[in-house]
Amino acid sequence: MASVIYPKCKENLWKANIDLDTDTVKVALVDTGTYSYSVTHEAYDDLSGVVGTPVELTNVVVSNGSIAGDDITFSSVTGNTVETVILYIDSGTPSTSYLIAYIDDITNSPIIPNGGDLTIEWDDSSNIVVL
Repeated sequence: MASVIYPKCKENLWKANIDLDTDTVKVALVDTGTYSYSVTHEAYDDLSGVVGTPVELTNVVVSNGSIAGDDITFSSVTGNTVETVILYIDSGTPSTSYLIAYIDDITNSPIIPNGGDLTIEWDDSSNIVVL
């Protein structure tokens, strides 16, 4: 499957349920052997197969229909293999922590966690997500 913006993200943007400029954007590592993308998924509580602890995306910039941010490091990652990352808004409540994007073109996928740190380096020549 290709990387994609969740359709419900677009709906939540239009309804002003999320604000990419001010809300906390997080990145979750996900095992696709456990989680399957669905156009009906809307919030963090729709996810399964999250590996490790999600990390906040810092220095988020929203411009010209795209979102970008700093590279991120997940500390001491253990668990199942990681094939994709998912961006979402963290409201503090899983049912209102809205999904943004499913990104499956990560380098060296699948990643096999070994207890060490895992760094996701975004391609500096492009934005993370184009909305």
